[in-house]
Amino acid sequence: MCVSLSVEDWLSRYGYLPPPDPRTERLQTREGIQKALRQMQRFAGLDETGILDHATLSLMKTPRCSLPDIVGTEDLRKRRRKRKKRYALTGLSWKKNDITWSVLSYPSPSLSPSLHPELVDLILTYALRVWSNPTPLNFQLLRPSRDHPDQEGDFRVSFPSSYHEDGYPFDGRGGTLAHAFFPGTADMAGDTHFDNGESWSYGYGDDIGTTDLFTVAVHEFGHALGLSHTSSNPSIMRPYYQGTVGDIQSYTLPTDDRQGIQAIYGKRRKSATHPTPASTTPKLPFLPSPPSPRLTPRPDPALPDRCEGKYDAIANIRGEVFFFKGAFFWRAQQWGSLVSFNPALIHNFWVGLPLSLDRIDTVYERSDGHIIFFIGAQYWMFKDRASLPGYPRSLEEWGMRTMEGRPLERVEAVFVWAHNGKTYVFSGGEFWRFDEGGQDRKLEGGYPKMASLWTGVPSDPDDIISWGDGDAYFFKDTSYWVLKRGGLDQGSITPKSTAVDWMKCKVGAPTPTHLPKMPHPTGRDCDRSRTVTIQASYWLIIVSVSVLLLFSVSVC
Repeated sequence: MCVSLSVEDWLSRYGYLPPPDPRTERLQTREGIQKALRQMQRFAGLDETGILDHATLSLMKTPRCSLPDIVGTEDLRKRRRKRKKRYALTGLSWKKNDITWSVLSYPSPSLSPSLHPELVDLILTYALRVWSNPTPLNFQLLRPSRDHPDQEGDFRVSFPSSYHEDGYPFDGRGGTLAHAFFPGTADMAGDTHFDNGESWSYGYGDDIGTTDLFTVAVHEFGHALGLSHTSSNPSIMRPYYQGTVGDIQSYTLPTDDRQGIQAIYGKRRKSATHPTPASTTPKLPFLPSPPSPRLTPRPDPALPDRCEGKYDAIANIRGEVFFFKGAFFWRAQQWGSLVSFNPALIHNFWVGLPLSLDRIDTVYERSDGHIIFFIGAQYWMFKDRASLPGYPRSLEEWGMRTMEGRPLERVEAVFVWAHNGKTYVFSGGEFWRFDEGGQDRKLEGGYPKMASLWTGVPSDPDDIISWGDGDAYFFKDTSYWVLKRGGLDQGSITPKSTAVDWMKCKVGAPTPTHLPKMPHPTGRDCDRSRTVTIQASYWLIIVSVSVLLLFSVSVC
């Protein structure tokens, strides 16, 4: 199902424009729309251009919660001045600490085959535990019984489709994912609805066309407890779908969300007689391992094969290795396992790159946590998953010239070598070295030098990363070479199979070598608080922006 919204409708739906007035035939001024766009961009952490730039369009197409970001424009102005990028409270709360919940319906088996009812109950239980752990709240699941066949809890969870008589119709796969109603005395208070037109999953929400139920449930239960959308980052209460959060059995709230919920209900008190509340006891069964994604034939020939190698860029970001190819990427986690066998769309994760993107030359993470993307003669700087204002900029700013004296037009590989903390840039068989330890980037003297000085590894690598104990990994075509920490001249180095070791492919190659063991992740991601990816999907939207007021945003 696909729903087309005009920019005015989108901004009105999520609280940035007042409801349309039939007496004016829904006409809006250009200035009014631009002002609303700036508010939307500010809330999302984007550059406040007031125009439909690439980053804004990309974010508008991101799956999200149905509820508005803003409740009344006056409230917006007052609240945001006082509480910029902090948790947002509705002023509503439950007047008790013991809250019941029930599930009235479950996701469609045809669209969400891996989620049987018992597993859904368990996932939702863990999602509620995220909110009860830091507060005095306790949640009890009510199930129908012979004596009480129709008993329902304070939170009534269901999976309806399309129009379901609550004013927030669903739109099928993508677009709006779910919504919940704030606390109160109304009949719908606490009700939490998930779009049954979505393909819900557990653990592999980054697979093309699926959405992680746990991530969305934690967000919606935050609404049901009295939190509204926030611009804070990191936060589970941001309105846009943020992908899987890693191990759900150990996931904890980001600081902003924890402070927000404790501002409403207080902190959980520890006592000698009752050291652990019922809602947080280890009686909960462990969740089964996420099912392996089904490797079914993919009809779109444009989707890359992870086992073919020849990646455009490879980067170590927040302790995970990203493999970029075309408009897609894969992620290998710290202990060597892929987040998903299927690729995710770059645009669904990194907001601010050009919509016409067909490849990335190289990416690396600086020591200060900023992430740099190189595409052709330009580069972008990201904070977490969003491009900073003022980018892209020209590669000429780096001051690199070839041995022939020509300005460098393209970068092939970049990495920060753990051996000395310096940043190395490779292109055309030459390399440059930068000192980025201070506030300014400094090109060191005596460069470029010939890349052949790095003996035993390709002088024209596809990309390079520091990994494991600080070793340098050189990738080229279908192989990789490990340059042990310590120096350039290490003689002959045996290449290994990228497909077998990193992509878990069976290609008739030698027995897989073992990747260096890394510490088990603690939930960090590009927000430094949890592992995050954005839902991958097949759809690419082609839009015309010739006239602002006539533009439509597709939220398929």
